[in-house]
Amino acid sequence: MVKYARREFFVYAVYKVKLTLQLIHDDYRLRFGIESSYRMKNQCRIKTTIKNPTIRLLFVALAFLLINIWIDLVWHYLSRLKRSTRQVFSHLFTLKQMLEFLRQAVDRNYGVACEVCLPSG
Repeated sequence: MVKYARREFFVYAVYKVKLTLQLIHDDYRLRFGIESSYRMKNQCRIKTTIKNPTIRLLFVALAFLLINIWIDLVWHYLSRLKRSTRQVFSHLFTLKQMLEFLRQAVDRNYGVACEVCLPSG
């Protein structure tokens, strides 16, 4: 996408497609949203070797919940209405920063294991 003088231009490379330009545009916009959400989910997904699918699904749900909390915080506290559009300043508080704040809070409250000792005997 190229922004120029308040107009947006989109470039698509397609071959033997019998769809209207609007349908192609709508399909790519939907696909972009899905791929973006999965990229973000992978930033805050709990990495585990647990095989239990219920627990793994819980971890994925927690990742999406964290993303939605971040989006809500940015929308309500780091954006403003400007000429009937909303200007969002997500670069001031990134998802990565929020996750780091949460990690530090967990470390402070629960401590960090720096070493593991085997029992004697």
